[in-house]
Amino acid sequence: MVIYIGADHGGFALKEKLKAVLKNDGYDPDDLGAAAYQDGDDYPDFAAPVAEKVSIAPETSRGILICRSGFGMDITANKFPGVRAALPLSPDHIYQGRHDDDVNVLCIAADFVDEATALNMMKVFLSTPFAPDERYTRRIKKIADVEKKPKN
Repeated sequence: MVIYIGADHGGFALKEKLKAVLKNDGYDPDDLGAAAYQDGDDYPDFAAPVAEKVSIAPETSRGILICRSGFGMDITANKFPGVRAALPLSPDHIYQGRHDDDVNVLCIAADFVDEATALNMMKVFLSTPFAPDERYTRRIKKIADVEKKPKN
């Protein structure tokens, strides 16, 4: 599984910590920025490349995005086909998102989640399999159908 990670200035410090844990756990995360802290940079500049990569291979890749509120990353990531980004409140919340909705991009609100909770959410996100029950796959297919629907 390929893991793409990105953060703006508001999530940069937490991204660096999570990236170190990923490497320590045997993952090789692909950091799509920011490469250095830059006050005032813009979350779409980092959310879009991560979401685009996950969109190309949504079944075999995952994304982790971090900004202050998490909303900007989540909104941007969900513009890409095949991306199911979520902004969870807790490790239990992301468990349900992975299990039921096959969430493939985890968005973290650095200003509202402490480091230990963020770490636990990431670990649950990466270790929880999707349960391919008929009702879950049916719902995900309906989301994909909405993505394909022509825009007026």
